[in-house]
Amino acid sequence: MADGTKDNPLGDYLRDRRTRMDPAALGFPLVRRRTPGLRREEVAQRAHVSATWYTWLEQGRGGAPSAEVLARIARALMLTDAEREYLFLLALGRPPEVRFQDAEGVTPRLQRVLDSLETSPAYVRTSTWDVVAWNHASTRVLTDYGALPAGQRNILRVVFGSMALRRKMPNWERDSRFIVGAFRADVARAGAAARVQPMVDELCQLDPEFRALWRGNDVQSAYGEHPKHVVHPVAGPIDLEYSAFAVDGRPDLGMVVYTPATPRDLARVKALIAAGEGAKALAAAPAAKRSRQSAPA
Repeated sequence: MADGTKDNPLGDYLRDRRTRMDPAALGFPLVRRRTPGLRREEVAQRAHVSATWYTWLEQGRGGAPSAEVLARIARALMLTDAEREYLFLLALGRPPEVRFQDAEGVTPRLQRVLDSLETSPAYVRTSTWDVVAWNHASTRVLTDYGALPAGQRNILRVVFGSMALRRKMPNWERDSRFIVGAFRADVARAGAAARVQPMVDELCQLDPEFRALWRGNDVQSAYGEHPKHVVHPVAGPIDLEYSAFAVDGRPDLGMVVYTPATPRDLARVKALIAAGEGAKALAAAPAAKRSRQSAPA
């Protein structure tokens, strides 16, 4: 198939990315170049593939490359994550496997999204279930992650390490099984099994229930809709609807939102939030003013 035809979108894309590369910045000589960018053999050299095979690939004659080779070509062409995904879709009809990377927190825009959910507890977690952002409703109804050391803000550590939280979960057996199964799936999808193994080993030693669940090898999808029942020590029973969403442009992050299921549940969440706002205002007031506010009528 000839170069540049509309029937060769993969070759066209590779050729376009190649012509945008700067040979001098990559240490290649600038003499005797008839076209901009890198030569085919230079891309092949950077990707550690045969120059002949790479030429065939651009011409639509090389057959489908393996994911490993395609990843090397993406690195050779210095593609962004979005460009790399597009390359895999063209060549293999699927996106590349998610590469685990440490989350660097959330943007102010994403935090504002969380804060706008005033009556729905919500948080953002990484693929290894470290909580990196949350809203005020979450601190009042679920867990105050801000009160925990940064290294302890992991959902598994909180769920299996806090008896107080466990008492708030009347459907403990069902919920804990879902949590462990969904965590296992997320970690495998992110390729982060080795990263979380020390924490898993620690929890297996500390909690026989976790150990049994982990050895059960159940897998659950963390996405979709699931009911959650909480018995809050102040507000009493609250039914919540669990929903999980991928964060646009951040495959390492997911947002979890708990929506009050009924008007009664919404009223109880609002009461908890209002009580929390009142406590914050009282704590921020000067000492003399606090004593007047707290004095009996």
